[in-house]
Amino acid sequence: MKNKLYKYKDTIVRVLKESDQSVFIIDCLKTKMPYTVHKMDFKDAILCDEDLLMQETNEPVFDISEASEHNKKIAYDRYNMIAPLLSFMDDKHKRTSLVNQICEERNVSKQSLRNYFYKYLIYQNICVLAPKSNITEKSLTQDEKNMRWALNKYFYSTNRYSLKSSYLFMLKEKYCDINGKLQSNIPSFYQFRYFYRKTKNMQTFYITRDGLSNYQRNKRPLLGDGIQEFAPAVGTGLLDATVCDIYLIDETNSLVGRPILTVCIDAYSSFCYGYALTWEGGIYSLKVLMQNMVSNKKKHCEELGIFINENQWSISEIPGTFVTDMGKEYVSENFEQITELGVTLKNLPPYRPELKGVVEKFFNIIQETYKPYLKNKGIVEPDFLERGVHDYRKDACLTIEDFEKIIVRCIVYYNSQRILKNFPYTEDMIENDIKPYANNIFEYSKLSPGANLIPVTLKQIMLTLLPRTTGVFSRFGLKVNKMRYKNENYVEKYLVGGEVTVAYNPDNVSYVWLIENGCYIQFKLIESRYNGKELTDVELIEKEHRKLVNSHCNSNTQAQIDLANSLEEIVSNVQYPQKLNTKYTTSVKNRAKRKYHIDFTEDILNG
Repeated sequence: MKNKLYKYKDTIVRVLKESDQSVFIIDCLKTKMPYTVHKMDFKDAILCDEDLLMQETNEPVFDISEASEHNKKIAYDRYNMIAPLLSFMDDKHKRTSLVNQICEERNVSKQSLRNYFYKYLIYQNICVLAPKSNITEKSLTQDEKNMRWALNKYFYSTNRYSLKSSYLFMLKEKYCDINGKLQSNIPSFYQFRYFYRKTKNMQTFYITRDGLSNYQRNKRPLLGDGIQEFAPAVGTGLLDATVCDIYLIDETNSLVGRPILTVCIDAYSSFCYGYALTWEGGIYSLKVLMQNMVSNKKKHCEELGIFINENQWSISEIPGTFVTDMGKEYVSENFEQITELGVTLKNLPPYRPELKGVVEKFFNIIQETYKPYLKNKGIVEPDFLERGVHDYRKDACLTIEDFEKIIVRCIVYYNSQRILKNFPYTEDMIENDIKPYANNIFEYSKLSPGANLIPVTLKQIMLTLLPRTTGVFSRFGLKVNKMRYKNENYVEKYLVGGEVTVAYNPDNVSYVWLIENGCYIQFKLIESRYNGKELTDVELIEKEHRKLVNSHCNSNTQAQIDLANSLEEIVSNVQYPQKLNTKYTTSVKNRAKRKYHIDFTEDILNG
């Protein structure tokens, strides 16, 4: 009878031990300790198979070798805990003593240990001690469905209701009658909170309450390999702009405002290619930035009274890839013309500053570098939007020229003296003793495979970023922006005519450039009175000219009417003869002409 299953008194039992007078059994359907019954009382028990037990308990029994290594380890560990009890399972006193000893040694509760013991005795298979890895999802009750509905509608939303408010909304919508009276059988708030905690998903919590962009910036797991994935070599430039935390004045000590700093940072080495410090952003600041990137930095610094070594900030190329956000200046047609130089543009999604963290870190480092030394000189503190705080505009005392010197000093420090502690050094860099400064890493990496830099000249950059328009060839020259231009080599084009694409400089209308097969051909302004003027000034002159002409249109019309009236009056007084003698008409006419000529000559001679 040992280890066999029997149906006994409306339950299923397993025989653990057998003697002449009694049997030691365990109830397979009720969790309680095994007990002894007399053999005479057990004579009515009916033998049954393992399948009946499986049907009653729904406990999956399998070969322990099929379990995962983790589950297998846990199963054997639990079996080792209950193994000493198996030898004394019918000795209640010894069994209780062993339970207390094992729980203290293994730091496990008595209930958990008894459950392992019951399970193994019932099924006689070590697999039942393994964790349940494939647990089917339990069907929800109606109350749980209502709780899930309330959480999804009210708690997991951008309104960010509290749990208590979501619970009250649930009661109002699901547990009130048509008169708004609360029903008697309702779930408690503690049940609602327990269901929330049991089903809580942190990713859903952050995205639904704070938005996907906030989750991407501040909460998402950071599992990437950093810059090695994004930019494995130099040549990926990150473009961005920020409003500096300082108020500046002009030469007359009048407050101007806060300047805009636009920069391009190498994603791999964090090297600063160039900067632009301007009062206005947009495409204008980008043009200044591009010109600064390819200019001689040593000469530029000397103009500001700053003397540096050539290797501290030496760059005459532009990166082959520009990474920008969705700012309107970066997606404008004017800036996209830079792709004509072979540059690739990549636009990041909006509100994702973490994707260009290197340039964001640059702004933080630069501003934190100069702020301690410019206290009470116009620096804007974090509390500037609070009520009653000091007006930092009153402290402004620096001009944009002074502040530019400070910015350049900070960039030189950033490029050539700031230690990059966490830069992923390669074995070659360590062997070549490359110093942990941005300029040294950049110069070394320029010669490495994968470096993506494009050599360009200042003239190429300026011509490429000029705005474009349509010009028209005619006999009068190349007409652009209602002005005429000429080039001696395009005589045939003037005669043939046609429309062409032209680049022009809004700051100086003296020249335009015809774009032909990727080349820029210069045309000179014909109307010399506009030489050296800005396009806006020319448009203003033309506008005033039209205004002046239009102001005299009425008087001109009146003069024409007066002239017509006078002529009609003269003609109306002329008397035509009834019969005209044509024979002497020519001679009479000639005498009249000679008389007029003579009289006119005598008038001149007589003074």
